[in-house]
Amino acid sequence: MSQQEPVERLVLDPTGRARDAESAELSARGSATPVDILGVRAWSVSDPELLEELTKDPRISKDGSQHWPEFAEVVRTWPLAIWVSAHNMFNAHGADHRRLRRLVGGAFTARQVATMTAGVEELTDALLDGLAAAAPGEVVDLRDRLAYPLPIQVISRLLGLPDEITGTFRSMVDKVFSTVLSPEESAATVTAFLALLEELIAAKRREPGEDMTSALIAARDAESDGAAGALSEEELRDTLLLIVSAGYETTVNLIDNGITDLLTHPDQLALVRAGKAGWDDVVEEALRRDAPVAHLPMRYAVEDVELPGGVTVRKGEAILAAYAAAGRHPARYGDSGADFDVTRPAKDHLAFGHGVHFCLGAPLARLEGRTALRRLFERFPDVALAPGARLEPVDSLISNGHRALPVLLGPQAPRAS
Repeated sequence: MSQQEPVERLVLDPTGRARDAESAELSARGSATPVDILGVRAWSVSDPELLEELTKDPRISKDGSQHWPEFAEVVRTWPLAIWVSAHNMFNAHGADHRRLRRLVGGAFTARQVATMTAGVEELTDALLDGLAAAAPGEVVDLRDRLAYPLPIQVISRLLGLPDEITGTFRSMVDKVFSTVLSPEESAATVTAFLALLEELIAAKRREPGEDMTSALIAARDAESDGAAGALSEEELRDTLLLIVSAGYETTVNLIDNGITDLLTHPDQLALVRAGKAGWDDVVEEALRRDAPVAHLPMRYAVEDVELPGGVTVRKGEAILAAYAAAGRHPARYGDSGADFDVTRPAKDHLAFGHGVHFCLGAPLARLEGRTALRRLFERFPDVALAPGARLEPVDSLISNGHRALPVLLGPQAPRAS
């Protein structure tokens, strides 16, 4: 057996059922290992130090159309084609990436997100008011009733989405992240999603508002396609696709996993309530232990890249970032990687990526996460998992969350006078 190929290529489970065992095996196989992701070959990298290096390495690209020889065939047949083919900053490299990132970066700065705090709190409290109407002893699904609606409402406000289409967006995003659909089902979902975004753009052109969609349209329409920094119509549409999808699903999983981690580790919740850790600590530890995105497609070697352990990623080969495994990797976290510890001093996870492609929405996701968690546990101090609850993962090797999060809320805390 050569260092280049282990005994067998690891076929990643599309259902997400084997997530923890799969992460452990990826870590045990070394710095990089060949995997099969829905029939496409890639090198999975789970070591966090190596991932950090590769995400900053100019020899590693995000643009498959330029640097992946298999691109044309994959886009034609792969269920996850939209993940590598969308024309936005997610799949851009070099100057194109800088241009596209600049157009939306201003909306997600820490200062800008701070101005959204009151709105996020208002939306959270309204959702908790709805939960408070549940009958005593009624089982409530917190993924459906809190983790889902808060991020989609926040993104809807930011982008100016009409209320009547937010439910449709939710369904489409869920399918974009699903890895159990056929190529035909995935293609139909993407076609419908892009058509809906084009309808939104047309409506905003007719009646612009004070929202990011209108601002992006104005930036697009103010420049000709040939101008430096211009945004094409396809890039405009696909940028909205990215903001809706990334700004929604990943934050849903953050809130879902944060609640789950606290309910299954009451000793850690007690530390927070005793003031020995803060809600920011809870958010960071949930992000590390249960990365909202387990595997993120794709990056590509622009030239041969030598990795530790005698592995060479050849020019044109694909690289898959294994963030779920990286968050628990023994090289960084020792034997405690799977533990949920809100007092853990290091906040050095990769849940939001690293380098030039670090997630622009990280400050907003953190705001939503700590607001939802703090206000939920303050409002319902006795909230607990429903008796006999089985937490099943969503059908995805990308999205790392649960199908449902059934709980008993218990009595509300008395309101402060």
